[in-house]
Amino acid sequence: MGPDQYLGWLALALTPGLGARLTGKLLREFGSPEAIFSASLTALEAQQIPAAVAQAIHSRQPMSAAAKELSQAEAAKCRLITWDEPVYPQLLREIYDPPTLLYVKGNTELLNRHAIAIVGTRRPTPYGNQMAERLARDLAARGLVIVSGLARGIDATAHKGALGPAQGTTAGVLGCGIDVIYPKENRKIFGEIEQRGAIISEFPMGTFPAPQNFPIRNRIIAGMARGVVVVEGQQYSGSLITARLGMEFGREVFAVPGNATQPASFGPNQLIKQGAKLVTGWEDVVEELPTPIRAELVPVETTDGAQRASLVEASLAPAEKTLYALLEVDSSKHVDELVEQSKMNSSEVLSALFELEMKGLVQQLPGKQFLKVML
Repeated sequence: MGPDQYLGWLALALTPGLGARLTGKLLREFGSPEAIFSASLTALEAQQIPAAVAQAIHSRQPMSAAAKELSQAEAAKCRLITWDEPVYPQLLREIYDPPTLLYVKGNTELLNRHAIAIVGTRRPTPYGNQMAERLARDLAARGLVIVSGLARGIDATAHKGALGPAQGTTAGVLGCGIDVIYPKENRKIFGEIEQRGAIISEFPMGTFPAPQNFPIRNRIIAGMARGVVVVEGQQYSGSLITARLGMEFGREVFAVPGNATQPASFGPNQLIKQGAKLVTGWEDVVEELPTPIRAELVPVETTDGAQRASLVEASLAPAEKTLYALLEVDSSKHVDELVEQSKMNSSEVLSALFELEMKGLVQQLPGKQFLKVML
């Protein structure tokens, strides 16, 4: 398509009150945006769309807004993809109300690769962050695209896990315009995904990240993926909406079990009660994929957790080994507690903790709290 051929699609997207479901209905009835904008008012009203929407289409007013939108998309180096193009995510095309037009930055080739969604709370526990990072890393290393919502918390951690040592790919789906970076602290990861993955939105340029946009965004996350993994989420979290949408779309739904006393564990634990597959590692996800998809995954030489732990401990200096044994994955310890338990002085403890942190085995949290990194 030449750029001007997207004008009609953009005009439909910019018609107030139309939305994806009604746009799809009109396109199936009339065949193309041009035919919709050329239709009589009577023919439009016969489709049982709101009278104001029919009048807006008939007036062709959205076409002038579309021209401005097109120039903004071009200036932002943004690719437009309509649902009848081969590059459009074909799994997403199958859902009840797929977006008829997507704005994409980055690598459009990965839109039709096998993907897994990893979603969760914006306020994760250290355990939740470590599980999201590890699952994203291990699944991405095997060639799966990690899809998430580029929000703070579990989403950002999943994107980072896919892009980190795994050197994998990830797709971030926005609840705002593709030119709006939200939240601001994700600017760096936004740039990395644009370079090595794909950023996707169905919202027009400049759209503010309003709360009602995120449930709409979540259907794209669930629709693009073969399965949805919920790491952490409270009782009414958006990650549960994404999981429910995944169930509706016939996707596999997975959940990482959590501490029953933590509010963030309510969502995944509830999903497991309702039949979601319990996940403690990448194998639990991959074994649920269809055999032809499993055959396409990249084989990765791995050692299991127990082997990795013994190899790590063998490589540590005595002080490092002592502190590593004292630290835990799911709860942090203050440096003073480690001094007391290790019987070492504070300078020895801080020096050994620094070495462990440099080796990626320990994570420092605010307030001189330390946590063992999950292998």
